[in-house]
Amino acid sequence: MKYHLAIDIGASSGRHIVGRRENGEMKTTEVFRFPNGMIRKNGSLVWDMEALVDRVREGIDRAKAEFGGIDSLAVDAWGADYVLLYGRESARTCFAYRDGRGERAARLLHEKTDRRELYMRTGCQYQPFNTVYQLYDDLLAGRLEGATDFLMIPEYILYRLCGSREKEYTNATTTGLIGADSGKFDAELTGALGLPERLFGELGLPGKTVGEYEGIRCLLCATHDTASAVEGIPMRGSELYISSGTWSLLGAKTERCIISETGMRGNWSNEGGAGYNRFQKNIMGMWIINGLHERLCPDVPLPELINAAEESGYDETLDANAPELFSPEDMKAAFDALLSSPPPDPAGSIRCACRSLALSYAEAIKELENETGVSYHELYIVGGGAKNGFLNRLAQQASGKRVMALPIEASALGNLKIQAEAETHDTI
Repeated sequence: MKYHLAIDIGASSGRHIVGRRENGEMKTTEVFRFPNGMIRKNGSLVWDMEALVDRVREGIDRAKAEFGGIDSLAVDAWGADYVLLYGRESARTCFAYRDGRGERAARLLHEKTDRRELYMRTGCQYQPFNTVYQLYDDLLAGRLEGATDFLMIPEYILYRLCGSREKEYTNATTTGLIGADSGKFDAELTGALGLPERLFGELGLPGKTVGEYEGIRCLLCATHDTASAVEGIPMRGSELYISSGTWSLLGAKTERCIISETGMRGNWSNEGGAGYNRFQKNIMGMWIINGLHERLCPDVPLPELINAAEESGYDETLDANAPELFSPEDMKAAFDALLSSPPPDPAGSIRCACRSLALSYAEAIKELENETGVSYHELYIVGGGAKNGFLNRLAQQASGKRVMALPIEASALGNLKIQAEAETHDTI
């Protein structure tokens, strides 16, 4: 029996899940879970990459010990962030996307290339944390002097495991530097911005073998966790999905990029999938609910608080995507400032957050159907947020779509699916 290891890392936690095929089905076992999070260092929000790599290796050791051997592994994680390499040395600082450094860089970059031109070239949504703005900040700060490469988070972890410097397609599409038509780094764009040509090479596709770690074959999955999550959804045809975690990523599979003026104004993004395009939108997601929970009553279990929210009579809503909620020092204060009458208790705050998110889902679905020209019938919700039954019911009510809530580790399942398919192709 072949054992595959999915290393699935999110902004708040990571997990190691072993999968094996039994009677045509993927059976999974979680062998390790660990907390993850940004830390503040020298005034910036950063990732502790050394600690993260240590946790990854610890999880691999546990998987090997429990199963007596692992045949392959692959890593998926969030997009946009990366580590700079200087020959064999890694940058000591890995900035986190919520740091905010990209906002100033974005203003300066768009003095050279306006936002419309960038969107029409790449089809990538505007977010101040996009890799293009972070790299431009590095350029302005002199950090690209002597830099020989940059690797997104999952590819950097693979580099530390097996020495590979392979860049992967789905994660590269979160950079804002991939040509919508070519599916490659846009050399004309990177050159116009003054970014060193040496940083941008060829892209590997999901399923490619890139090396070996302690006898384990290392593969590329769809290394952007949302791309792996979409692969992990047992979807009937092409329907709507929400990968619900720190962010709610709402979208649908399309054959090709969809780029339009209305798509740009709505901040819709085209990102790579395993053989298709993902037309999707970032919605603030569980970040708001978790931030309120931590601030208001961390000792109360979240399911209990959500049950109380369902019974609350507070009915005001707000813009769930308000920039004030992106990285506030105090989520409750930022939340209340957007309301005419702040909630009287924690249950009211959580109710407001859930209702506001559901309304933002419904609005986004209308926009998506207008852009694609398709009327969808089902909405698949996966990830940690799929456990929020109250939010799921609100989403169905607001959108009019049949909600299929699947509280599964979709990213890990997609990761494992790609590994298993690569194994099958290699043995044919």
